[in-house]
Amino acid sequence: MDPHNEREAEDRSREIENGTHLSTTTAGEREPLLRERPNNDASLTFLSRRSLTMPVHPDGESGRSGFQLSHFAYVLWRSSNRVSMAMNLFWPIVPVAICLRYFSNASSTAIFATSYVAMIPVANLLGFAGQEFARKMPKVWGILIETTFGSIVEIILFMSLLAQHNPDAVGGPDGENASDGNFIPVIQAAVLGSILTNLLLCLGLCFFVGGIRENVQTFHSAVSEVSNGLILVAGFGLLIPSAFYSALKGSALHKNDPQVILGNPHQKYTSEDLQYDVLRISQVTSLLLLLSFAVYILFNVRTNHNIFDEVLESDEHGHEPLSGPLDRSTRKEHMEKPKFTMTECILALSVSLVLVPLFAVILVDRIKDIVDSGVPDQFLGLILLPLVEKAAEHLTAINDAWNGHMNFALYHCLGPSIQTALFNAPLVIIVGWIIGKPIDLNFEIFMIALLVLSILVTGEFLRDNECNYLEGFLMVIIYCIMAVAAWFYPDPDVASSNGDSTASDSLIFLLQQDPELLAKLRAIL
Repeated sequence: MDPHNEREAEDRSREIENGTHLSTTTAGEREPLLRERPNNDASLTFLSRRSLTMPVHPDGESGRSGFQLSHFAYVLWRSSNRVSMAMNLFWPIVPVAICLRYFSNASSTAIFATSYVAMIPVANLLGFAGQEFARKMPKVWGILIETTFGSIVEIILFMSLLAQHNPDAVGGPDGENASDGNFIPVIQAAVLGSILTNLLLCLGLCFFVGGIRENVQTFHSAVSEVSNGLILVAGFGLLIPSAFYSALKGSALHKNDPQVILGNPHQKYTSEDLQYDVLRISQVTSLLLLLSFAVYILFNVRTNHNIFDEVLESDEHGHEPLSGPLDRSTRKEHMEKPKFTMTECILALSVSLVLVPLFAVILVDRIKDIVDSGVPDQFLGLILLPLVEKAAEHLTAINDAWNGHMNFALYHCLGPSIQTALFNAPLVIIVGWIIGKPIDLNFEIFMIALLVLSILVTGEFLRDNECNYLEGFLMVIIYCIMAVAAWFYPDPDVASSNGDSTASDSLIFLLQQDPELLAKLRAIL
């Protein structure tokens, strides 16, 4: 190659990496963003205006300002990819769901079903607007902001469930499931369901879709190792209270146990003491997990951001050592796509942040009726709620995998799992502590097994920094098996492996009704 042409090619490649090579005009044509400056005042004025009107990352530059209704509607309809655009077809369901809830006497099942479907385009809008806003920021900051906006739906659902929770229903004689006002099983299942949906379903679909386009796709160890390590730590923190309870529940006595009633001085550790200790362990663990999340954010955006910036930039520009082969036309297509202005981003976020809580409240209001109709608590929390709350993130991750951006896809799969385990779940515990609705991290043995096995499977598939469609298919199959098991798992009032139960309740009742017999037994002991 001629040295002059080789030098020009290197300069052009460097400009593309810096995001300064191409711009999009209003006619859709491509032109240089920074030209050679002729020595005249007009060019200086142009460059001065350009520097003042583009305080955002080049990938998020729209070339416009303010709000234009037609352009806003066009960009919203196109969304980030074709799958996301297809989700906009559900927008007519949104007014239907509102009308059924507030202006009709429709059945609870119809209201829940329409609100569930209406949450899909609303969550998609929130995810897309967050994505547009994030692309105006530096890479790592943008990914974290996008993940946070995607988690807002989950946080709102958790808080809505907590607000509807009735603490008096816990351990009550009338039952312990959502139909009786006890939403703790649903909240706990939703926490783990959110993590499992990202680890198995979303990551599995990314591996499968990416493997269809390329036989083997690679990703950087900086993304997989850090994320997998954090998930292990988060899983350890979430499961410690359950392990503590399971280890001691056999020796703890029920308050109605004969030894407690008869005043045996050697048996003072009751199930109430155990529940109190588990609650305190859960609260302290939640504070420590929140601290871990803060350090994780610091690690990403301050001390080690250069590593992740390099990985993500290389992934986006198609550098094969980091991200493997991909369609290099993807970046050109992205740069030419019309984008939201900052004003339009804020408007879209505002609209979605009004609609998301609205439908979250509607869904939570109808959960009791849905459980009464035969849908198990575990299936509702592990499967149904995570699917709708994570729809936008899943679509974004799958699209990244299809385009060959596996590092971005991993961020969108593992990042929300980390945020759920280190921030969202502890936040629910702390908020419940503050408002007087205590909730702990004492999960059912069934859910503990699902989480541990899912972390092990995910870690094994991430170990070699490569993926293919077979691994993705197997992960999706595991998720389907988990969903089937969750459907057949009984409600907590029927099966409670970590619940309080005693075989001597009938004897205790008789003793309490006959003080003379109680006195004789006490004298014998």
